[in-house]
Amino acid sequence: MSDLTTTNTGAADGDPGHDATTAGEHAEHAELVLPNGRPAPAPLPHEPRRADIDPKAAKRAERQVSIMFTLAILLFLLFVVAYAAVDKTTVIALPLVGTMSASNLTLGLTFGLAIFLIGAGAIHWAKKLMPDVEVVQMRHDLVSEPQDRAEALEIFDAGAVDSGFGQRRIIRRTLIAAMALFPIPLVVILRDLWVTPPDSPTPSALLKETIWTKGERIVTDGSYQPIRPEDIPVGGLVNVVPASLLEVEETEGNLNARAKASSIIVRMRPEDIRSQQGGTPEEPWDYQGILVFSKICTHVGCPISLYQKRTHQLLCPCHQSTFDLADSAKVVFGPAARPMPQLAVTVDSEGYLVARGDFQSHIGPSFWEQGS
Repeated sequence: MSDLTTTNTGAADGDPGHDATTAGEHAEHAELVLPNGRPAPAPLPHEPRRADIDPKAAKRAERQVSIMFTLAILLFLLFVVAYAAVDKTTVIALPLVGTMSASNLTLGLTFGLAIFLIGAGAIHWAKKLMPDVEVVQMRHDLVSEPQDRAEALEIFDAGAVDSGFGQRRIIRRTLIAAMALFPIPLVVILRDLWVTPPDSPTPSALLKETIWTKGERIVTDGSYQPIRPEDIPVGGLVNVVPASLLEVEETEGNLNARAKASSIIVRMRPEDIRSQQGGTPEEPWDYQGILVFSKICTHVGCPISLYQKRTHQLLCPCHQSTFDLADSAKVVFGPAARPMPQLAVTVDSEGYLVARGDFQSHIGPSFWEQGS
């Protein structure tokens, strides 16, 4: 700190009504000059806060801070209770928001409000109870001298005393308790990484499954119209989804279902197809040159629909991963490490394109439990 720094010695001695800005200090300050030769600006008159002159107001502010910290403690505990008690399949409808998971809403509100109350309590504590002084610090070199570091430690120690952390026991205890409980919600939610209810699939299993099933009609994304082979010209690309997506969108998890099931149809001449990810010469995964692939990039999950019909390559615009759809959608350029998953297709009795099952590899980026 520089010579321009003023200290409230009266507040440090326990006299909240002491005004450190006296007439003598004004006169002394007027004689100081800045390093550029200009006179230092005159300090503004100090206006004491109500908590500085009224012990009852200070006590009331102390109670308000401790109440905020106590509420944070209760909300952390409610987070743990809600995590165990609220059914993860329950959904609720909120005005202007729509349908959302009751579990996510409860966990978010309890944890978010708890953190907010800790922050609000700390701000209220600083504005109402900690010393209120005007401090001016001169600009200096970034490298601190040993004397400056020692002075900084002294200032830190003085700040600890001025904050009243040692004297105001109820604030200290409630803050310590609230901060001690802060990691508990973080530890509790880590449980999902290794504990799975017996009647539910593991998170990794869910990532490997989509709503594509055998006989599922392939429909256009947006209009949901079924597709016949003659609707797709050679070199064409169509964004498609399973027909059951309309029903799934009314239930929980529709965004994940849509993301994992989003696909593209491309058509090329059968003689241009060099390899596929499965099937036999008698029953290939394409139908008359019509191929279906996942739309989600295997690098970081970007949706792709940039198709170069002359080279049969699919380009991801985000990081330029390029896949050769005529050769099992193998990566030919970019950071992606796996081919785009292929969906085996055929036609139903009415001549519409349908899936022959689910994808044989998981959708999107790789993860630890993928097993390949």
